[in-house]
Amino acid sequence: MKKNIILLSFSTLLCASPGILGQPTDKFIVSSNILLKPASTPETNTPLLLAKANTHSIEQNTELSASKKSSIAIKTNIAPQTSHQVNNEQQTEQITTVVDKNSLKKTETAAHISDEQLAQLRQQFLQAEIALKNHNEADYFLLSDKLKDYPLYPYLQYQWLRKNLGRKQQIIHFLQQHSSSRYAAKLKHKWLNYLGKRKQWSLLLENRVTTKNVTLNCYFHRAEYNSGEKDSALLGAQKLWAAGHSQPRACDPLFTQLQKSSYFTQDLRWKRFAAALRNNKVSLASYVRDLMPTQYQTRAQLWIDLHRKPSRYLPQLLKRPESAQSAAMLRHAINRLASKDITKAIETWDANKQLFATKQTAESTLAIEKLEHRLALKLVFEREPDAYERLENLDKQNNSSRTWRVRIALVEQNWPNVLKAIYALSNEEKTQEKWQYWLARAYIETGKIEMAQPLLTELANKRSFYGFLASDKVNTMYQLSANPINVTTEEISALKNQREFRVAFEFMVLDRKNDAKLQWWHAVRQLSKKEIIVAAKLAQQWQWDEIAIFTIAKAKHWDDIELRFPLTYADKILENSLKQKLNPAILFGLVRRESAFNQNAYSPVGARGLMQIMPGTGRVIARNLKERWRGSKSLYNPETNLKYGAFYYQKLLKQFDGNYAIALAAYNAGPHRVKKWLPKTQAMPADIWIETIPYKETREYVTNVLAYALIYQQRALLADSSEHRPIISNASVDTLSMNDLTRDVQPRPTKN
Repeated sequence: MKKNIILLSFSTLLCASPGILGQPTDKFIVSSNILLKPASTPETNTPLLLAKANTHSIEQNTELSASKKSSIAIKTNIAPQTSHQVNNEQQTEQITTVVDKNSLKKTETAAHISDEQLAQLRQQFLQAEIALKNHNEADYFLLSDKLKDYPLYPYLQYQWLRKNLGRKQQIIHFLQQHSSSRYAAKLKHKWLNYLGKRKQWSLLLENRVTTKNVTLNCYFHRAEYNSGEKDSALLGAQKLWAAGHSQPRACDPLFTQLQKSSYFTQDLRWKRFAAALRNNKVSLASYVRDLMPTQYQTRAQLWIDLHRKPSRYLPQLLKRPESAQSAAMLRHAINRLASKDITKAIETWDANKQLFATKQTAESTLAIEKLEHRLALKLVFEREPDAYERLENLDKQNNSSRTWRVRIALVEQNWPNVLKAIYALSNEEKTQEKWQYWLARAYIETGKIEMAQPLLTELANKRSFYGFLASDKVNTMYQLSANPINVTTEEISALKNQREFRVAFEFMVLDRKNDAKLQWWHAVRQLSKKEIIVAAKLAQQWQWDEIAIFTIAKAKHWDDIELRFPLTYADKILENSLKQKLNPAILFGLVRRESAFNQNAYSPVGARGLMQIMPGTGRVIARNLKERWRGSKSLYNPETNLKYGAFYYQKLLKQFDGNYAIALAAYNAGPHRVKKWLPKTQAMPADIWIETIPYKETREYVTNVLAYALIYQQRALLADSSEHRPIISNASVDTLSMNDLTRDVQPRPTKN
């Protein structure tokens, strides 16, 4: 390793001009053979000033005489959505609505409103929300009348209408006037549920939509049944009833009619029974068993017994006369047994699968292929010696089986088999960077260096994990391949003045981040690829890193480095890297991968904040740091989260002898799991170990963070070079290479 000024470089970035920190400069940045030409500087970024409600009486802003209050007619106006409703967004927005193209007005520009007028409208909007919350409709309507030019006026209307779903005409008017609004689908979803609950069947069918929402579909089929379309209703009921999980109570009347009809067949009962067991819903399967005629219940009970204790009940299945369900029962039992004893599962399957091979259907053939793949991959993950052969002998290969053949050959370091497996990949798979890299590695290991050289030279031009690995092997500089987006201020201005983006901006000003994010993605769905690129730059201008990163990804533009790899929280990252004696590039890479710089990031399993720390882990870290644990909400504080995340990664780094790759895998998957993945007897090259991590998520996580770290390091070096800062050796840290980040993985310690 060589010494360099990485720590100073990040200090340079921290103290640098806005052009270095996030906005492009007008000059070229040249380093060796890398040429970067940033785009022209966009409009100056200014912090958002968050609006708050004026707590003075509404009457101070509006003169509400008694006569006015008494004469106010019911209108289609809105009230606020609370932040707690965000979790229902995805289900709500599955409804497909017909958008009136004439009403879309995608390029509609803002009405000429001064900043002072807009600030006043915000106050009136917040006061209207308060009035609605307090059930003061007179004040609410008077205020909402003044908000027709305010971007959140449809949102206000939606909030009133969702509480007044009996107002048919007003709802229909809103849906027509605001068909392109995000709130049209949300309101229609609520209205249709309202109609279903009140059995307003004709109106429900008149406004029927295509949706995946089960409750609504049950209401639609009930409406059909009660309107005389019984066959259509019962056919729909069959599909809904056959699910392998419980359905909403709204479906019960429909299912009652189904069970009384000729559509309720034994095949349908078997279908739901099997689906329930596949979902491990034993109680549901038992319920379905009890709906079967007596002659089928013994067979169904054996199937349940096989699900619970496959090893014990498989001999009983094999002694019974064959039935229409026997083959499915065997496959299910083998699948369950494979989780506990893969060797016995394969022996039993191979010895008996031909007994049930007659009368195969397309569905059963697919199920057999799926089970064969499951058994082979289970051998792979158990590191069994015959895994490669089992994969090779599969009748039908897919991406998973083909690529794991390569990986198992890598684990064995059987390089002829690596070549053989790579040659067997599909043409599309062969072109992927990872398999180009491993092809080159296999050529080197089999003495075909002249064939490896051009592959590595080409890969070394790529800004990726495999590109950086190749660069080290051919001894060239890491390439950022930066190509900043060239977007004009006029293009950005035109986009942000579109109606849907004005709505997103207002939510940001009101500090309603979840609503702003949902509105943003609604707006982006209506854009062309060129407009999406402009939107990404707009999000960057709004200092909305996470949204900018994911927006530009939608356009598949990967080369705007400053946009995709921002330097937000640079001061705190540098501070904590110094405290924990970490290279700041690693912390940047972790934050970029964990949260994309969203301090409020929350994962489905409960991880929180910039470095996605679990509350239980946070509590332990606080104890280690001798700090008071201030609860899970404290993890949303960037200062706390970065301190805890840096401490935890350094702890993992020490636990795994300074191996960056293993520590990253442990950060993602947990140290106890990672210990099981370590080689048993001898050291393994880190590139092989990373490639053969059993979990795809962790495998990609490690490769991404390592690549991101080197990208951030290069950014720091380039920024330092462009500023002509002196080298201060006592403030330096090691410059990392991919070789440093991928040291050999040592075998797991033996227990004494």
